[in-house]
Amino acid sequence: MAAIITLLTDFGLRDPYVGVMKGAIATLAPTATVIDLTHGIAPQDVAAARFALLSAYPYFPCGTVHTVVVDPGVGTARRAIALATDHAYFVGPDNGVLSGVMAQVTVQGAVALENSHYWRTPHPSQTFHGRDIFAPVAAHLAVGVPIAALGPAIAPDTLVSLPWAPPHPQGQDWLGHIQAIDHFGNLITNLTAPFPGGTVEVLIGRETLPLHLTYGTVARGQPVAIVGSHGWVEIAVNGGSAQAHYQAQVGTPVRLRPAAPPG
Repeated sequence: MAAIITLLTDFGLRDPYVGVMKGAIATLAPTATVIDLTHGIAPQDVAAARFALLSAYPYFPCGTVHTVVVDPGVGTARRAIALATDHAYFVGPDNGVLSGVMAQVTVQGAVALENSHYWRTPHPSQTFHGRDIFAPVAAHLAVGVPIAALGPAIAPDTLVSLPWAPPHPQGQDWLGHIQAIDHFGNLITNLTAPFPGGTVEVLIGRETLPLHLTYGTVARGQPVAIVGSHGWVEIAVNGGSAQAHYQAQVGTPVRLRPAAPPG
């Protein structure tokens, strides 16, 4: 099977940046299949890119090379890195964009991308590492270059993580936060539902929402809590935007608690 390379950026589609990255890949790995996860991440939104990658990577075949270029620190001292797991490779800046994946899988190897032999040029642009470093490295991995050849090994525990606390218990409740907001204004939390029939209390507005199966189980315009296709508890408004309804943002706290017994 031909190698697969995914691309996830904040470049949008108006400019030629995505196409140029694909050209750099095609030069080195012309038979690779390149799949666009999204190029609609808001500019410099590392948190949104982290969630998009976290939501997407499990659905790709073993050996896929996932390439993320949401890189507000391009050209600075931030490291360019590649990770190997038992299922895939991940290429991108060391700015927390890979930290969601790192929390779910065991990193078998991590390297700093310092071997310029595997760059497009030994003198890369200080503003476009996606073209000159990340895309060529992804192509080399796709054609079988071992990760150890790309640069010196680095300890996984030195990689940058976004500064968010994981969910934690408080009595019978679990406390978490909104980790992403999608195109529909749905509020995606970092909580899973450990008990059936639970309720979600949205701290903004002090509302308590029973956990439903789907959006359409409440009237149009009403808020609802569900477990989304990604496996996280999600707060939505049927036919509307939960972000607007709650004036919420990434980081807004959310509480999950057992449902009160009937009667």
